[in-house]
Amino acid sequence: MLSAGATVVLVIAYAVTLAAGFASLKSPQQPIGDPMFSTLEVLIILMMPVMVALMVAVHAWAPRNSKALSLTALVFMGMLAGLTSTLHFTILVLNRQPAFAGQAWLPVAMSFKWPSVAYALDILGWDIFFALSMLFAAPVLGGSRLAGWIRGLMTASGVLALAGLSGVVGGDMQLRNIGIIGYVGLFLVVAALLGVLFSRTQPE
Repeated sequence: MLSAGATVVLVIAYAVTLAAGFASLKSPQQPIGDPMFSTLEVLIILMMPVMVALMVAVHAWAPRNSKALSLTALVFMGMLAGLTSTLHFTILVLNRQPAFAGQAWLPVAMSFKWPSVAYALDILGWDIFFALSMLFAAPVLGGSRLAGWIRGLMTASGVLALAGLSGVVGGDMQLRNIGIIGYVGLFLVVAALLGVLFSRTQPE
């Protein structure tokens, strides 16, 4: 319940900051600038431990015959956390260092303007690892109407996150916003409903 509540609070903070960042752009092609960008970096780093803890809770709650699926979901969430925490902490800390600032290769390596190494790794984490975590966790949920709703929303969240890969295929990062609906919008509802589910039932 604590991990679900913390996830909800941090995802809401992230969603509000992200919306404000998008609203501040003069063109959809522009990357989000500071202070919104740095705030988003900090929020992502803070989100990762609680999202992993949430999937640990799902694994603990899962019926015994579904533990392999919930463990796989937990592993993929851990992979997301390790990758995205490393990526965003590196960008947050090093981008302002004099040794990095002004380097010709910096935008190609560490910017969120496509194409770049950082952007590609971020897509790997959120559009693939997160999506797989949701899709493996979804079948674990069952036994009640509430669990059924969470299963459906988890599946939709994972599918939309995967759909964000269309931005890479089409070379249009506006299409990647489809994934944001999955791992911000729907996942927020998933986390909130998981908190309710955990308050009503015991791990099996």
